[in-house]
Amino acid sequence: MKAVIFDFDGTLANTLPVNIYGFQEVFKKYDQKDYSKEEIKEMFGPPEPELIEQNLQSNELEEAVAFYYQQYEANHDRLVDNNQEIVQMLAELKDRGVKLGVVTGKSRKSFEFSLAELDMKKYFDVLISGDDVKDAKPAPEGIQQALKKLNAAPDEAMYIGDSDDDMNAGNEAGVHIGAAKWLPEYQSSEYSVEPEAVFHEVSGLIDFLEKKDVN
Repeated sequence: MKAVIFDFDGTLANTLPVNIYGFQEVFKKYDQKDYSKEEIKEMFGPPEPELIEQNLQSNELEEAVAFYYQQYEANHDRLVDNNQEIVQMLAELKDRGVKLGVVTGKSRKSFEFSLAELDMKKYFDVLISGDDVKDAKPAPEGIQQALKKLNAAPDEAMYIGDSDDDMNAGNEAGVHIGAAKWLPEYQSSEYSVEPEAVFHEVSGLIDFLEKKDVN
């Protein structure tokens, strides 16, 4: 495999808790609404400012978005663990000469903040955020951008994600697709497009890629 492209939230970092917390606090403060974790997950897809705009009833959109980022950054260290298994996996893939990328629906602002907090940016050859595409996942645009920048053909690349939208985006892009269930929180338990592999442990990806290369 020439390239491996990852989703971020729920795949490379256990950031779903801080995402959900931030959104819950926004809707509680500005709409006086209490949303469950599952209700917030149903809103996922677009970058955070767009998600808030689509679901907020209050007309204080600018303040609500600023408040979300404040909550995200203030609670990141408390709610997001630095997973050393994932860091070691990225380092190993990098050492093997595999090109690495991320395609996430997150805004560039929160994405860059998390990358810096977790010291992950150095492992990647391309980073595509939700701000960099016109059409969010399940559209394949972000993965197609990443493939072009990595100079990799679809059949030379794999996309790893934790949501049904990730599986559909990868399938539409024509790449190999894998589902990550190695973190405590992930977005989808079932998929409308069957992944080539489901990874319950981080080490499973390395094993899978080794077998692919042998075959």
